[in-house]
Amino acid sequence: MKRKNTKIVLTGYRATGKTSLGRILADRLLFSFIDTDLEIEKQQGSSINEIVAKKGWAFFRTLERNYLSSLVKRENLVIAPGGGAIMHKEVWADLMKTSLIIWLQADIHTISKRLSADSLSASQRPALTENSDMIKEIATVLAERDPLYRKGAHHAVNTEKPIEQIIEEILNLWSADNENKIQPDK
Repeated sequence: MKRKNTKIVLTGYRATGKTSLGRILADRLLFSFIDTDLEIEKQQGSSINEIVAKKGWAFFRTLERNYLSSLVKRENLVIAPGGGAIMHKEVWADLMKTSLIIWLQADIHTISKRLSADSLSASQRPALTENSDMIKEIATVLAERDPLYRKGAHHAVNTEKPIEQIIEEILNLWSADNENKIQPDK
């Protein structure tokens, strides 16, 4: 028998709903929920913004890669990694073998509105580029990451609809994906 997926990983750009949806999915599936950015902040005793300001993006990305590696063999999880976690190609390939990976998508303007409406966004989310214009930054980063998200996800789900509809869509993908994985080896 082929092994069933043991976790769901929600990937995508900032403000596409990874944490909000992840918490609900974990509750519905009776799984543990892990927001990798929050866990790294707990481990380091500093916010991501502070970590990046003091030690740089390379240091943070190393912490992120190591934390993701620790999750590969764990089961019954819904994971919300940071938007850049997709860049850890070796770890991501391992996660794809044991997880259902859902790419959460939203329009650039929707992402911008969500980020602007989030009072903690500016203090917790360091800039990803030198560009001070939020729309241009989002467009620049998405142009770089979209091919990685496309290649590193089993399914894509648009998050510009009611939350319950998104949850049902992901749960249906989870059920269908696991049903298709259980079959005798030939």
